[in-house]
Amino acid sequence: MASQLDLEEQEQLDQLKHFWKRYGNAITWLLIVVLGAFAAYNGWQYWQRKQAAEAAVMYEQIESAAKAGDLTRLERALADMQERYAGATYAHQAALLAARVFYDKDKADRAKAALAWVADKAGDEGLQAVARLRLAGIALETKAYDEALAQLSAKLPAEFAALADDRRGDVLLAQGKKAEAQAEYRKAYKGMDERAEYRRLVEVKLNALGVDVSEPAAAEVKK
Repeated sequence: MASQLDLEEQEQLDQLKHFWKRYGNAITWLLIVVLGAFAAYNGWQYWQRKQAAEAAVMYEQIESAAKAGDLTRLERALADMQERYAGATYAHQAALLAARVFYDKDKADRAKAALAWVADKAGDEGLQAVARLRLAGIALETKAYDEALAQLSAKLPAEFAALADDRRGDVLLAQGKKAEAQAEYRKAYKGMDERAEYRRLVEVKLNALGVDVSEPAAAEVKK
């Protein structure tokens, strides 16, 4: 009986040796690839967490400079962050914050540069949309109407469509195109949630153009 078991074990061992001889290298390389990918993924995750933590620290520095109104420190910190963490959401948020401070301090060119960077570099479509809407607003105030319309013609997420329509209406109205402005305001009004406070502002704009939003077939804009 023992001899029979020894023969069976030897046969199984021989089969295993044959199998390993034939497929051993392939299995080994497969394991190397799988384990290497796992290690790389863990390394990438660690690097991402490290980058995010460092970017968060730099964002706090930019926020501090913004609150203090220190434009020199703000610009230096933002440039450093853009260079080191260009792909980080914190960097894009920091640029939006800096742009607001620059604009409030009458540094429109710096504000536009920061916003343009977000519109070009941000991976988040929402942040890109915010940047483009603000760029359009600055262009409108400086009467660069074509530039404003160009920003608003970019592809924006659906949730920003009504805001873009409203801003486009502002641009058209500034150009004296009342009928076209009215049409854009109507689109904006219809596209906004009924509970949104901003919707009331759009209603005021329509009323100023002679439109009663309670009447779907309201008369055309008064000339």
